[in-house]
Amino acid sequence: MKSLHMLLRFAIVGGLILLLLIPLMMIRGVISEREAYRDEAYLRVAQSRAGAQTLTGPIRVVPWRESRQVETVDAAGVKKTETQVEDSYWLQMPSSLVVEGSMQPDERRIGLFRVPVYSWKAKVRAAFSQDDYPVREGRVYGQPYLVVGIADVRGLVGSPKLAVDGEALSLQPGLGDVTGMGKGLHVPVRGFSDNAGGVLAASTVELDLVLDGTRSLAVVPVGDDSRIAVQSSWPHPSFGGSFLPNQRTVDTQGFNAQWSVSSLASQAQRQLRGSGDNEPETVSVELVNPVDIYTQADRASKYGILFILLTFVGFILFELIKDLRIHPLQYLMVGLALAIFFLLLLSLSEHIPFWVAYAVSATACIGLQAVYLTGVLRSRLRGLGFAAMLTVLYGALYGLLVSENNALLMGSLLLFGVLAAAMWITRRIDWYALGAGVKPAHDAGDSGAA
Repeated sequence: MKSLHMLLRFAIVGGLILLLLIPLMMIRGVISEREAYRDEAYLRVAQSRAGAQTLTGPIRVVPWRESRQVETVDAAGVKKTETQVEDSYWLQMPSSLVVEGSMQPDERRIGLFRVPVYSWKAKVRAAFSQDDYPVREGRVYGQPYLVVGIADVRGLVGSPKLAVDGEALSLQPGLGDVTGMGKGLHVPVRGFSDNAGGVLAASTVELDLVLDGTRSLAVVPVGDDSRIAVQSSWPHPSFGGSFLPNQRTVDTQGFNAQWSVSSLASQAQRQLRGSGDNEPETVSVELVNPVDIYTQADRASKYGILFILLTFVGFILFELIKDLRIHPLQYLMVGLALAIFFLLLLSLSEHIPFWVAYAVSATACIGLQAVYLTGVLRSRLRGLGFAAMLTVLYGALYGLLVSENNALLMGSLLLFGVLAAAMWITRRIDWYALGAGVKPAHDAGDSGAA
């Protein structure tokens, strides 16, 4: 009967652990919901201001029309000669491209959420080499023009200043006939001396613009040799795209990143010409918040079941070694108090720094547990002992959160340490004697540890 009673006890505790998964999952659902609200805030800022920006170009476009005679056979089997007309264009990429600019960061508030935005003051210098276009029968070349792709033209501040071969030109909206580059600007430039083809002269392009955007900035390395440099006072950049910076410095004063990309290493030119993926390769930088409270809260909540399990194991050891009865409802109350910590952490971190929210939430929950367990365990010393154990667990959890690179190692060591401690404390327990109702014998050292 004693063995059955012990088995039932373990089954009840296991059932309570499974039951407490419900509030933990609900809390994780709240975290996901708040993340969705944050993403909605990002979208609202992008819709009302300007979204993530991508700069493509400048690129020289040469439109052409080709007419050719083709023999066809109609349904009656009669041969006919028809004239087919094809309209297309050729994209000439710059032989060298230099993009330099400074991102002035700022934040926009939507309710509780802060959205990073920026104003990018950029200087673009491009050089086009002489290009020899083929002379084909029936092909006529049109007026070449220059295009500059901009993901969200609403972000343009004022009028960009463009000079081609030293001559100031006024940009016009749209990309002409070019597709696959989103939105942007264009301007006609000097073409062939003979519309049938020939040599398109070398050219230099200088472009100064101010571009507002939200969170991220990307540049397509369209040149045969592309050199891109971006600096900002934002101290927490995230570099992405297809190429990481060749040189970068990041400190509390901001960041400075430089890329050097060759067309031999990049597929951007081929992709823009339509023979590759729709989205060309880019170099990019994103202004991120130093502490993503929702990511941190979600990572913390994943350890909630471990907190509950370790606390319940401690209760079971007290029941077995000290012959102390703890009601299942008391198990449940303690488990709920452990779970509410993660909800407090989430709600407080939206208003105060994350580490302060963590300290306040942990202190409140540990204090509550200390007072409650003093009565449950019928000893102030035991209640404070469990509070000390929880303090160690909360401290270890914070270490896991702030040390993302070592989280797996620290978590493994924590679990190993807890298992080793449990095995050490219970190493002299005669589980058969417990099942038979005989109190186990253990030395004074073990009693003190318990």
